[in-house]
Amino acid sequence: MAVDLQPAVLVGLIGAGIQASRAPALHEREGVEQGIRYVYKLIDLDRLALGQDALPELVTAAERLGFAGLNITHPCKQSILPLLTDLSEDARELGAVNTVLFRDGNTRVGHNTDWWGFAESFRRGLPGARLNRVVQIGAGGAGAAVAYAALMLGVQRLSIFDLDTTRARDVASRLSVRFGQGTAVTCADMTEAMAEADGLIHATPTGMAKYPGLALPEQLLRPALWVAEIVYFPLETELLRAAKRLGCRTLDGGGMAVFQAVEAFRLFTGRQANVERMLRHFAAIS
Repeated sequence: MAVDLQPAVLVGLIGAGIQASRAPALHEREGVEQGIRYVYKLIDLDRLALGQDALPELVTAAERLGFAGLNITHPCKQSILPLLTDLSEDARELGAVNTVLFRDGNTRVGHNTDWWGFAESFRRGLPGARLNRVVQIGAGGAGAAVAYAALMLGVQRLSIFDLDTTRARDVASRLSVRFGQGTAVTCADMTEAMAEADGLIHATPTGMAKYPGLALPEQLLRPALWVAEIVYFPLETELLRAAKRLGCRTLDGGGMAVFQAVEAFRLFTGRQANVERMLRHFAAIS
């Protein structure tokens, strides 16, 4: 009897409250389709009753156990940075990492596939959207990547709001160096910024099953706005429901989840994922 000696690709996801993540199913199914023995494990800080202070121990354990790498999600996309030996150009520019590759037993390279994932999803889901003035809520690890993607897509002025004003200012400052003064600014008056905006990007965990609710007053929405969400479990958040009731064009977080996974799969395996197949599989399991 023939024995399959092909080594398995072992990867995982570190984050908090991630039991509903579709990442394992997406990655493992694509592995099956490509004939790869692919195992994707959830490392849920909530389930393990651990805080971010456990991150060094978890990353070292994964490295020693032979993981090819890790995906990183909320709330660890920035706190992972001191644990890495190198960063891709995108990750260095963004100051946030969502994919870590282990190499040669002592090299940990951080990448960011979030920004490309959001950009590809936006191009497909909101073609022709006006991009003169956009408001973004959230300047954490995912927010930094999405803000970068927004400016890469052609947003002329991005107003960034975060409850942590220092974090918003840091992201805006970093992006202004890359894209030019005035392209990214902190949002001091949400009401005024929303009144002038063409669109809204929501990039916080609010709306997830664990963090229900809206990240802004519903009355600031209006039919002429487009609204883009990064949360994908649930796929239809309270924000998207409110926007749809008004007739806004909307984009859920599913596309970003798939496209960032496409690039992470390539990094982990060295093989290009089938985009359309992964999109179909995500739709089937969502």
